[in-house]
Amino acid sequence: MTPIEQAILTWIHLISAAIWVGGSLFIGVVFSPLLKTLSNSIEERLQIMIKVGKRFNKIAIPSLVILMGTGLYNSHVLLSKPDLLVATSYGTFLIIKIILVISLIITYAIHVRVIRKDVEEKIMSKQMPEQQIQKLRKKIIILGEVTVVISIAILFFASLLDAGV
Repeated sequence: MTPIEQAILTWIHLISAAIWVGGSLFIGVVFSPLLKTLSNSIEERLQIMIKVGKRFNKIAIPSLVILMGTGLYNSHVLLSKPDLLVATSYGTFLIIKIILVISLIITYAIHVRVIRKDVEEKIMSKQMPEQQIQKLRKKIIILGEVTVVISIAILFFASLLDAGV
């Protein structure tokens, strides 16, 4: 691969990371707290969050897929040599990053599964009891926070790999 091709691949990887992590942080740190000031109704806030989440997923999921694809491509040489994976700190950090990515995918899948279509319809049509909404909200918050923390940890290991540590 030529240096310009590698630079373009890295650029695509970084843009995808910015969309995924930046969007997740924005929703968790800026939008969610702001939403509390816009409505006292947990049901209304959850409805708005579902709309925002659906819209974000339209760019977040493709970004995550691109991140995984470019990440796998960037590491395919090392992944094809298992002895180097365990014999070098670079390999060890790559294994940790891969485990974190798998954890992220599982956490995000659970997060999406919690607000499946039937649950979303109940919330949007105001047919879900308040107590159930409270439990659902707590799950969503915890899963969202875990997703952000894992994403930030992945960025940290990406920086270690980029530095050649």
